[in-house]
Amino acid sequence: MAEGRVAQRLAELGLQLPEVAKPVAAYVPARRSGSMVWTSGQLPLVDGKLPETGKVGEGAGLVSPDRAKELAATCALNALAAVQAEVGDLDRVRVVKVVGFVASDPSFTGQPGVINGASELLGQVLAEDGSHARSAVGVAVLPLDAPVEVEITVEVR
Repeated sequence: MAEGRVAQRLAELGLQLPEVAKPVAAYVPARRSGSMVWTSGQLPLVDGKLPETGKVGEGAGLVSPDRAKELAATCALNALAAVQAEVGDLDRVRVVKVVGFVASDPSFTGQPGVINGASELLGQVLAEDGSHARSAVGVAVLPLDAPVEVEITVEVR
């Protein structure tokens, strides 16, 4: 990654963009059309593995909302890696939309707080270019039993 504004900010935060996660099915990590890039849903993979699996909620055997928020930030970092692989320079992008999915225990209603992990990371890394419209959706199950999944749409300038 070139030493641009975003690279410097990642370093200040002690973060590194990971390798782009290999798809777990028949799709590509990101697709560009004109000035827009859509990522596929990104799981919170670290070195190719999920650090946590299961449903998000309060109680024994569930992934805590705070931990799920951390995992959502990992998803966002993975999404930025996919965008960079597609466009080459994150200094040229502005996030337009974030969609976050939370594998939720039936009684859990804190999906927006979990997906704040992704939104906050994008804001920390991209500043104003990280602000975005967003949806946070509770679902029954996600691929590989991941607790969260995040996809982003960016505009390339």
